[in-house]
Amino acid sequence: MANLVRFGVSLAKDLLAKFDSVIRDQEYPSRSKAIEDLINRAINEYKFTDDRTIIIGSIDIVYDHHKRELLNKLTDIQHDFQEIILSSQHIHLDHHNCFEIVIVKGEKGKIEKLSALIKSAKGVKHSLLRLASAAE
Repeated sequence: MANLVRFGVSLAKDLLAKFDSVIRDQEYPSRSKAIEDLINRAINEYKFTDDRTIIIGSIDIVYDHHKRELLNKLTDIQHDFQEIILSSQHIHLDHHNCFEIVIVKGEKGKIEKLSALIKSAKGVKHSLLRLASAAE
């Protein structure tokens, strides 16, 4: 376990009350754990400002598989980015709609470019990019 350091923080009383409410709602074991998560999130968001930062994530896609040429387009896009795609999972939602999850790892800028190309493909109904910091 890392060396722990105690430090004091001054906050407005009402802000602390709101924070404590969030801590309870999210079932944190302590303020310290909640603050640790906030600090880690801030560090990760800061790292995400550099397009060369190595990150992991997923691209969630919902699309109509009957849309002319869409499957070929999505496959071509993914083949152009095969160096950052770790895997993908295809799920049939109903007769017309499919859900695909593409797991990625690589430079943030390349992942965002891949996501933008997928999202802009005609016939894609929904696309969501989720990012996380790669383990150091």
